[in-house]
Amino acid sequence: MTGTGSAARTTVRRSHDAGRLVRRADVTRIGVTGHRSIPAAVEPSVRSGMRRVLRGDGSLEALTSLAAGADQLFADIALASGVPVTAVIPGMDYETHLGDAATRAAYRRILGFCAARVELPTEPTHEEAYYAAGRWIVDHADRVVAVWDGRPARGPGGTGDVVAYARRNGVPVTVLWKPGVRRD
Repeated sequence: MTGTGSAARTTVRRSHDAGRLVRRADVTRIGVTGHRSIPAAVEPSVRSGMRRVLRGDGSLEALTSLAAGADQLFADIALASGVPVTAVIPGMDYETHLGDAATRAAYRRILGFCAARVELPTEPTHEEAYYAAGRWIVDHADRVVAVWDGRPARGPGGTGDVVAYARRNGVPVTVLWKPGVRRD
């Protein structure tokens, strides 16, 4: 996989080394977790919050599984801001479960611009694969952005579970959401 620009890294990580990511003290890694559906009333504040987080001092790297909604939005904003993106691919037939054709096309487009790709080992269920990706992101991030309505996860490994995992492990979480708005 090739990235864009002269500073882009062109590393491809496969499942056998998916647990290893070289830590660099000069890079702040920001992971994302969030809902697939972002209500129109919340989207402007989510976008501005993401832009603010991705304007940090020093070198940044974005970690995302490129799911519909928050993940793809975060990746697009990171790339537009010149922040390299690492795609963390859950261990399953991921692309076929991303949603409609437009979501899959956006996934392929963003994936083509990623500086690195981590393919996780196969998990027994889709929910376990999603949660494994969320945990991997938290385990490798210096902080996490959560596009989250504050409610419990709708299924195992959902946004609420990933936020709880990050908090249990001492990884700072910035929640982007407009109070009082519920997702669909």
